[in-house]
Amino acid sequence: MLLAQLPSTDACDYLVFLNMEILFAFFLKLSQIDHFGFLEDGTFKQRYLLSDKYWQQPGGPILFYTGNEGDITWFCNNTGFMWEIAEELDAMLVFAEHRYYGESLPFGQDSYRDSKHLNYLTSEQALADFAVLIQNLKGTLPGAQHSPVIAVGGSYGGMLSAWFRMKYPHVVVGALASSAPIWQFPGMVPCGDFYKTVTQDFAKSGINCDANIRKSWKAVNNVSSSASGLQWLSEEFSLCAPLKNKNDVLTFKSWLQETWVNLAMVDYPYEANFLQPLPRWPIQVVCKYLSFDSTVSDYQLLQGVAQAAKVYYNYTGSSPCLNTSQTATSSLGYLGWFYQACTEMVMPMCTDGVQDMFEPEEWNFQAFSDECKAMFGIRPRADWAGTVYGGKEISSHSNIIFSNGGLDPWSSGGVTSNISHSLVSIMIPDGAHHLDLRYSNDLDPPSVRAARDLEVKYFREWIKKIKKSQRKTLAPNAKPRHF
Repeated sequence: MLLAQLPSTDACDYLVFLNMEILFAFFLKLSQIDHFGFLEDGTFKQRYLLSDKYWQQPGGPILFYTGNEGDITWFCNNTGFMWEIAEELDAMLVFAEHRYYGESLPFGQDSYRDSKHLNYLTSEQALADFAVLIQNLKGTLPGAQHSPVIAVGGSYGGMLSAWFRMKYPHVVVGALASSAPIWQFPGMVPCGDFYKTVTQDFAKSGINCDANIRKSWKAVNNVSSSASGLQWLSEEFSLCAPLKNKNDVLTFKSWLQETWVNLAMVDYPYEANFLQPLPRWPIQVVCKYLSFDSTVSDYQLLQGVAQAAKVYYNYTGSSPCLNTSQTATSSLGYLGWFYQACTEMVMPMCTDGVQDMFEPEEWNFQAFSDECKAMFGIRPRADWAGTVYGGKEISSHSNIIFSNGGLDPWSSGGVTSNISHSLVSIMIPDGAHHLDLRYSNDLDPPSVRAARDLEVKYFREWIKKIKKSQRKTLAPNAKPRHF
């Protein structure tokens, strides 16, 4: 009853602190640090969130969120789709936290101390955590033994959701992989497609918008060539730390580039607070400051860029200055993801400044590998993700929905066409990053409403099929078939 009285968008934050008699609770369990070897036999506390408010016992389905690279309460609060369909499906909800993120730290405060302690931060270990957790829940919760489980995830969590179904088909009957770039790996998609999509978002959101961002990099170089120019840039952008040298300018440009990428990811049709508090269709708002003609001066152009950046970083007006070392919410575990990118999540990216609005930069695996070696003391395995998860050779799998938004740059590495009758693609032309997993909104485009309806339709089919199979298996007088 208390659940209904709390704001739905903050449900997870509030309820994790309530006692276990409440319908939604906060749990800890012991998970193996290493599932695939026998020398390291230590365990750690893995966090997960559970709600059985609408669960119908016995055997009601379980919707299982495969946690991303961050605090699980944050993803829980931003996955309203699961909350909204729980009653419709009589489902239990479980949100599992990914190892090394949030409060699920295998070695406590030492988890990030060195590469030896980080050695168990892999997607394979995380998937094994999820499989063990589900088996534990089904073995200990009364009425859950025969509950069909559907994996749900967005972004990296969507990749995990798809891979979970591939690797543990006996544990989950199907998966919804939203905005999951499972093909953003070497040799699978062109390295420039990601930034092309970002550019297209800006190009169609305002006159000259992408062209002026493309010009802004040279303007930054010109203005920053003098001490007075560095001071002017620092003041115009309200930077917390003033620019002092060329290295600072490189960091500044990288910060701006990531700002435009993040805006493309969260270009939602309503006000939202995912990476930052933003207005509806934020790129359209940004582009109003970037509609200059070709005669604009460097200083005028950069004044517009500064106002555009402040839409992303200071929409609420509460930020006294802009910090170039942070581009999104602190709920994401950037250091952990950098480590994963430096091991098995090698995702080639490149720009040419022609088909995109960024400074040209080729993909250089050796330079990337050297950076990883300097930072973590390890080198990446470029082709490992394709080897362990099959790359584009996944047609033998089943019951996976790949949903992608037309505005989302990560769609460039996603599955955007049907592979088989049960490996299906749902495209959302007006959707940004995993829009379908968010709470429904009156301003949602028809395409995302249709996508959610279709996703639930598939969920129902999977549940119905497994229930039918279970009835046959459990029938007390069933006779063996002869061939």
